Amino acid sequence: MKSIFKIFSLITILLLISCSNDNNDTLDSSPRNYKYLALGDSYTIGQSVCETCRFPVQLQDSITKYLNEEDSFQTKIIAQTGWTTSNLKTAIASQNPTNDYDLVTLLIGVNNQYQNQPFTVYEQEFPELVSIATQKAKGRKENVIVVSIPDYAYTPFGNGNATISTQIDAYNAFAESFCVSNNITFITITDITRLGLVQTNLVANDGLHPSTVAYTKFVERILPKAKEKLGITD
Repeated sequence: MKSIFKIFSLITILLLISCSNDNNDTLDSSPRNYKYLALGDSYTIGQSVCETCRFPVQLQDSITKYLNEEDSFQTKIIAQTGWTTSNLKTAIASQNPTNDYDLVTLLIGVNNQYQNQPFTVYEQEFPELVSIATQKAKGRKENVIVVSIPDYAYTPFGNGNATISTQIDAYNAFAESFCVSNNITFITITDITRLGLVQTNLVANDGLHPSTVAYTKFVERILPKAKEKLGITD
């Protein structure tokens, strides 16, 4: 009789473990709703390229390929051609996006340089924008990616102007140093744009902004880190 009881108890335990594993599998496979916020200027809104050609949408499309059919991926873009760090701060405050984004990218500063603003403005406002991006990324700096500023000197508009490149280098050096010091992911894409006068397909038809091809190359660098931050595996 005791043997039968032991066998029955063992079967019961095995059934409970099986049910528990089934429940865990269900939880693990439940749909995920990813949210991505892209902050920036013309390089983020994709001036002179189609809406699906801009790098945030290309990034979304690339990530979606790794998701289950039940998962969703939402992208919100706060960016506009000509925006400086001050403009972006004002726009974020006005639109007041939620603080629950799984991923936030920040690419800003070229218009501070182009408009000859004092560099001190960028030194003050770039860290503030990183802090805002972190707040929007669930308060987790691990969810933030800063992208370097492209160099428009290597376009027909810039015509190889060395002063532009030197100033862009200063902006990027400050941003990268700040990010490294604060454990924020910084991805460099400037070198891609510096091929623009040789590889003309990297420049949009306006002769100034990156092309769809250039944005695709941006995404190739951003994608691995984005997947890592979202917990997405191949």
